[in-house]
Amino acid sequence: MTKKLTALALMISLILSVGLCPFTTASQSQGSDGILRLHIIANSDSRDDQQVKLVVRDAILEYAADNFTATDADEAVCEVMACGGDILITVEETLKSEGFDYGAQLKLGRYDFPDRWYGDTLYEADEYKALRVVLGDGAGENWWCVIFPPLCIVDAAEGKTEPEEVQFESLFLKILRSLFGGGDR
Repeated sequence: MTKKLTALALMISLILSVGLCPFTTASQSQGSDGILRLHIIANSDSRDDQQVKLVVRDAILEYAADNFTATDADEAVCEVMACGGDILITVEETLKSEGFDYGAQLKLGRYDFPDRWYGDTLYEADEYKALRVVLGDGAGENWWCVIFPPLCIVDAAEGKTEPEEVQFESLFLKILRSLFGGGDR
């Protein structure tokens, strides 16, 4: 019963979040408000879990490069919210194809990040909006970058990436199946 209530709460949260998503074209601010980060946390610090974290990273960045067209951080957040299920499917299919049997969670929220230089631009330590991807238990080292402006997408295309609350389900049908029977996957 708890699983059903959790799934229902997630579904309601997603619907409300999409309904409240700002569709503005306000200019990008200089602070953390004009930034959207991507943050991937590995299942553990084992070599295999750390390696699959990078494979998942590449799959997400490829998806983002093919599907994201945002011109500001608010639009980027809306795109992530609209594509959250597809991103989660991409992550889970990547894990499965690499031989891992644990799943993932996607969370969209504000999280603390340390200083980071991208080219000539310093992104100071602060709380930033981020898409957080938690693989399995989420007990391992993490990797992060700036997804808007699309610095890690550009870096990934050039092979220069460096390792370093809304939850989504793969499909609304998956939620409905968990609520009304039919099981997962």
